[in-house]
Amino acid sequence: QAQLVESGGGLVQAGGSLRVSCAVSGRTISSYVMGWFRQAPGKEREFVAASTRSGYTFAADSVKGRFTISRDNAKNTVYLQMSSLKPEDTAVYYCAASRTGSRYDQIGGYDYWGQGTQVTVSS
Repeated sequence: QAQLVESGGGLVQAGGSLRVSCAVSGRTISSYVMGWFRQAPGKEREFVAASTRSGYTFAADSVKGRFTISRDNAKNTVYLQMSSLKPEDTAVYYCAASRTGSRYDQIGGYDYWGQGTQVTVSS
């Protein structure tokens, strides 16, 4: 069983950048499709980005060109680099791991979740 711990959230001004990390223990991330989701107050959790075992990436249209997911298999860590941040990016960001990756953009496609890290973008 994998344990996921996010870090790196915080307060940033609009237009700024931030990188959040997801450290995984218990299993190697090379076994999983890794994803990032976010949940803003009063809204449903939504897909942000995913990285396949081979490193191919997907991103939601709302963050495409601004957010980049990457993985460091040696450190067993996944990153989400966020740039050109907007106030509407404010949310709790969650890291997740999927054993199959068949539904990489859906909450139900993931088996393990972290506790989340808060990202707040001020205008």
